[in-house]
Amino acid sequence: MLRPRLPLGEYYQLLLKNGLLADATSLPADLTSPVEAVTCDSRAAVPGSLFICKGAAFKEEYLAEALRRGAAAYVSEKPYDQPAPCIPVTDIRAAMGLLADAAWGHPSGQLKIIGITGTKGKTTTAWFLKSILDTWRAEQGLPPVGLLSTIVTDDGVQRRPATLTTPEPLDLQRHLWNAVNAGCGYMVMECSSQALKYGRMAGVELDSAVFLNFGEDHISPKEHPTLEDYFQSKLKIFRQAKTAVVNFDSDRAPEIMAEAARCEKVLSYTLRGQKGEIWGQIEGLSQGGTAFSAAYNGQPSKFTIPLSGSFNVSNALAALAVAQILGVPLPQAQAGLARARVPGRMETYVNQKKTVIVDYAHNGMALSALLRSIRADYPEAPVTVVFGCTGGKGLDRREGMGKAAGAYADQIILTEDDPGPEEVGDICAEIGRYITAYGKPWRVIEDRETAVAQAIREAPQGGVVVLAGKGSEQEQKRKNGPEPCVPDGMLAQKYLNE
Repeated sequence: MLRPRLPLGEYYQLLLKNGLLADATSLPADLTSPVEAVTCDSRAAVPGSLFICKGAAFKEEYLAEALRRGAAAYVSEKPYDQPAPCIPVTDIRAAMGLLADAAWGHPSGQLKIIGITGTKGKTTTAWFLKSILDTWRAEQGLPPVGLLSTIVTDDGVQRRPATLTTPEPLDLQRHLWNAVNAGCGYMVMECSSQALKYGRMAGVELDSAVFLNFGEDHISPKEHPTLEDYFQSKLKIFRQAKTAVVNFDSDRAPEIMAEAARCEKVLSYTLRGQKGEIWGQIEGLSQGGTAFSAAYNGQPSKFTIPLSGSFNVSNALAALAVAQILGVPLPQAQAGLARARVPGRMETYVNQKKTVIVDYAHNGMALSALLRSIRADYPEAPVTVVFGCTGGKGLDRREGMGKAAGAYADQIILTEDDPGPEEVGDICAEIGRYITAYGKPWRVIEDRETAVAQAIREAPQGGVVVLAGKGSEQEQKRKNGPEPCVPDGMLAQKYLNE
């Protein structure tokens, strides 16, 4: 499929139609001239391209470079003294989402896209659903579906570690276009609150929108100023979806269900009794996984997942609800869940004396659920948890994670986890204030590998060490930018083998 080459006038009319033009006077340019590319990267500008002046750190020199490379016009919230026509807009983020969708030929119209949002569980649910769909499609001789997740970006053409949970609009639309051309058929994508708030997904048609749960997270000057802003941002997912899937057990479920009602169809799921369209009941927990029964197409059926914890069964129910909507037969749904593997989620490493569990839990809600699950699975084991919190954002996590560790862990080691512009010691000291009230011992070891090594070496026989927050990530975001680091899973194996 060839990417469209629309005339400049179509982009202008698109912004006019959506009320984004700051000045609707005629544009001093040839509106019939084809736009060869739409970009916000001056290095990618080509002759005849449309350049978008985007970002808090934008500099006029970027625009000048784009024009030197041949950009024919630019879109901006303010005009610059540059020799090119300016299309002035009131909201550059909203404008970029619409322009990106048009530039790549509205690829979401040729895919079934499943958008997943929630405070925790997005990645696990996405991988569960991808495994189900891949299993079903493999039996039909079809290629795997696309995936845009916190861990990996896989559009059928490119597979690489993710940099954002939900890519910026121009990247997002390119990935969707690649997925169409690769024959993926479906795209499973995590939808962050930031992406929904700032219009990164403008123009994207969702076949299904999944709302997993809601809790406090991402509250900071750089993200969401209030919990209500965070909640309302997540609710926007239903405005572009045909079908809604809602966790009936979630906090604020009535409000979520009310907003979901704008979709053509709403399915709910629950672990609290046999009610609603999709219900689940846990039948057996073990260190190797969970067996549960669930309604599928109205019939009680047996399923297993390779993860423990009731919260993971809830994620599996969300995936099953979507699979049912998409018409996946029961045997393929069962097989897909049973074989699903989620990098960095409850990865378990064991030697004869100790167990280490690696998990991406990086907010209070997730860490609390993880530690409660571990307490249930290892009722007699002393539990040590190693974690930190991000610097410069998600400031509310420090209280939530500190309280979760204080409530459920026996030993606590605080360390680095993408400290960014802040000092690791300062972040840990703030977390520690919330642990102290629980009377649990805690200490700070700023270097993460040293902290992991100490936790594993010092854990008593039969003990469990939880490495939370980083999952399978291979970078630490420090003051000078991302720096390579050894993933927690490799550290776990290294020090268990000592």
